[in-house]
Amino acid sequence: MSSIRQHPLGGGGHQLLDYLKRMQAENPAFFYAVQNDNDHSAGNIFWADATSRVNYSNFGDAIILDTTYKTNRYRMPFASFTGFNHHGLPVLFGCALILNEAESSYIWLFRTFLQAMSGHYPVSITTDFDPLIQVAVAQVLPPTRHRVSTGSIFRETRERLAHLWLSNPDFETDFRKCVNESETIDEFESYWPSLLEKYCVMDNEWLQSMYNARHHWVPVYLQDTFFGEISIMDKNECLNAFFDGYVNASTTIQLLVRQYEKAVLTWHERELKADYDTINTNPLLKTPSPMEKQAASLYTRKIFLKFQDEFIETMANPATKIEDSGTITTYRVAKFGEKTKSQIVTFNSFEMKASCSCLMFEYSGTICRHILSVFRAKNVLRLPSQYVLKRWTRNAKAGGFSDEHASEFPSSSGDSVTVRYNNLRQEAIRYVEEGAKSIQIYHVAMKALNEAVKKVAAVKSQSIGTAGGDTVSNGERDELIAADEDVHSYQSAEEKQKKIRELTAELETTNQRCEVYRANLLAVLRDMEEQKMNLSVKVQNARLSLKE
Repeated sequence: MSSIRQHPLGGGGHQLLDYLKRMQAENPAFFYAVQNDNDHSAGNIFWADATSRVNYSNFGDAIILDTTYKTNRYRMPFASFTGFNHHGLPVLFGCALILNEAESSYIWLFRTFLQAMSGHYPVSITTDFDPLIQVAVAQVLPPTRHRVSTGSIFRETRERLAHLWLSNPDFETDFRKCVNESETIDEFESYWPSLLEKYCVMDNEWLQSMYNARHHWVPVYLQDTFFGEISIMDKNECLNAFFDGYVNASTTIQLLVRQYEKAVLTWHERELKADYDTINTNPLLKTPSPMEKQAASLYTRKIFLKFQDEFIETMANPATKIEDSGTITTYRVAKFGEKTKSQIVTFNSFEMKASCSCLMFEYSGTICRHILSVFRAKNVLRLPSQYVLKRWTRNAKAGGFSDEHASEFPSSSGDSVTVRYNNLRQEAIRYVEEGAKSIQIYHVAMKALNEAVKKVAAVKSQSIGTAGGDTVSNGERDELIAADEDVHSYQSAEEKQKKIRELTAELETTNQRCEVYRANLLAVLRDMEEQKMNLSVKVQNARLSLKE
């Protein structure tokens, strides 16, 4: 039987639960659950707000479970599920308090997470080193590739081999070089025994166990799986990017909610800024290539810059044909002057598909310089569609779960409240974006929106008094205490009317904000016209001066 590491919840627990109940009552798509009393694991809590669940539907192909807050200098039993959005920024999927660390707790956590995300399995998950988590992932997420962060491996190795760390200062440097700088499996397999022999640790049990588990943490063994990171050089030593600076050793349960909301707001604002930069500014193109222009129009700004770096590098990395069997051609791609380091690219001209030995596309979803060099050699002027992952594009949020990996995720979602909420939210966002493009479209959109509100209100009025009604459930009652109590309060006619009035008031407030935005936009347009007029006058005066 596995040991149980307990963290008392303290007085702040009731405040947290009250907060979660209130949030769920305000929005049925807010999910939270508390584990039951079985297996001595009472009190574990998981929650995911509506935005987090929408985030997962778009970017949940690669997830990170960060539990570092309970280790080292942190004592908060806090855990977060995060990933990367289309700008390469951290994005939140859900949070948890693991008050009783046991195998059953993590099994419950992953099952609850899957339930909140409508049964969609991620392609990959990255976690800290923890045998309890490893067992739970294998049991609950069998189709998901599990990676253990190198950062947690380095920390664990430092603790277990403290004497070696102190007596041989160079060991850490050599150890990290072996792990992070091995470009091929053969290179790692050659470097590892040399490392152990150099420091006389061939029989060390810990290092032997780490070698046996190398497929779960050594980067070179994981390059064939998508992990949602922009660069294959991201060694993932630090997991807590989303809450870094918000949750630390001094964070109490009482303070957690406030810090959680601050972090969510901060990253939301950063995403909005990244959206604005992508939509409203044009990147500088460095070549006349139609492929570069195509990429600039498809990708978000940060992903395009990553593509552009790889594209420019093709000029210094020529492709040399080494075998041609008709449909399939094989190339060696190497940088000028570096014959020892090269990559092999095979190109299928019939299917317009290429695969590279560096596996950068498989790992990060962004195309490498080696394949791009072959495209140059074959005069491929536009990126084939299979090399443009939707999750990295400007339209990443249009639709649902990433199309590239949709077939890999079993779903049991059905026609749930969450699905309806997500669909409506995505359509509303698209509607707002289109409606703000011009004054004419804005007026048409506002008129249509007002008519839609009246129709929705009429349908809701007709449904008042109908027997029964849907009950929103955020969990299975035999395992989860899932905060369904407040949902029943919406069943009475009076409460439904009250809700309609609240929504109407909210819509009116939104309309007023839109008017303010419209006025600001008109002011900006007038300023632009005045500047254009002034510039035109200056140009005209300059021409007259030149003629004189």
